[in-house]
Amino acid sequence: MLSLKLPRLLSINQVPKVFHEHSIIFGYRHPRSTATDCLFSLFQLTNETVNIWTHFLPTWYFLWNLLALSYTLDFWNEAYTWPLLVYMLSCCIYPFTSSCAHTFSSMSTRARHICFFFDYGALSLYSLGSATVYAAYIMPDKWINTTFHKWFVPVAVFNTIVCTGLSCYSRSPELDYPNLSKVVRIVAFAYPYLFDNIPLFYRLFLCSGEDCAHNETITVHYRHVALAFLTCFLFATHLPERLAPGRFDYIGNSHQLFHICAIIGTHFQMEAIIMDMSLRHSWLTLHAPLPSFMGTIGALGFALMLNLVIIALFSLALYWTPKLPELKYEHWNKKFKMD
Repeated sequence: MLSLKLPRLLSINQVPKVFHEHSIIFGYRHPRSTATDCLFSLFQLTNETVNIWTHFLPTWYFLWNLLALSYTLDFWNEAYTWPLLVYMLSCCIYPFTSSCAHTFSSMSTRARHICFFFDYGALSLYSLGSATVYAAYIMPDKWINTTFHKWFVPVAVFNTIVCTGLSCYSRSPELDYPNLSKVVRIVAFAYPYLFDNIPLFYRLFLCSGEDCAHNETITVHYRHVALAFLTCFLFATHLPERLAPGRFDYIGNSHQLFHICAIIGTHFQMEAIIMDMSLRHSWLTLHAPLPSFMGTIGALGFALMLNLVIIALFSLALYWTPKLPELKYEHWNKKFKMD
């Protein structure tokens, strides 16, 4: 009878420190796993399994939405739809990249860093996708054609460089200064999110009068904002696992909840954007310039190129470093090497 032997799992004391997760004690994969082992782990309950599936499955949900929109909207010829196309592409890219990063991050120390470099780059592109649709459809009426409106997307492109650069750098002091690493990473992602949402926050919390674009989308926007702040809270606090280390290793830890809240928040964001795009179509086409190719698809392509350069530089730096932490564990590798 054909049987499948799944790789054995390890405890936190059996893996190098670079693989440690806050308050997660058991369920670690071997830090020298092969690509095949990583793929098999998709069907084995490890401390990464839920992280992988909570982003892999939503990838197909967003891709299905993109394909459905392509049947009702003319992405090829209608410039008004280009910001939505950029946003939907970013919504497909970031969960897929994240699921791949969590899948293959146990192959080696270098592989772990590189996997999450790509994860961070995908998230920064998602922030640009959000900025692109916010500039096109979410901006309050009174801000249309202002200097802030005209420079909103170019600044968002610059923010992707800051976001990817800071988040990739945050992995450098992770072992010696974990708190500093965490703060840098939070700032790296919070900064572009807060900038992107300036128009929305103004509409929701500060604007009054007829030029605020108050419509049926406001309730949906509130849901997205609430979930975004809940996502940040879970990422920063490591709750609930820090209250009971070892109890939430496989299911229910903060990173899994963070993934779920992020995806649900993105769903509500997508719904609100599509509603605003439809409800404000007539007014925006009369009062705002049509989105340009360079301000939408071109900006995404340019940001993608810059992010790949940043990721390449940080990845090459890993090979220029004389010794990585994993080299201190040569005796450990012999003791715990896989069968």
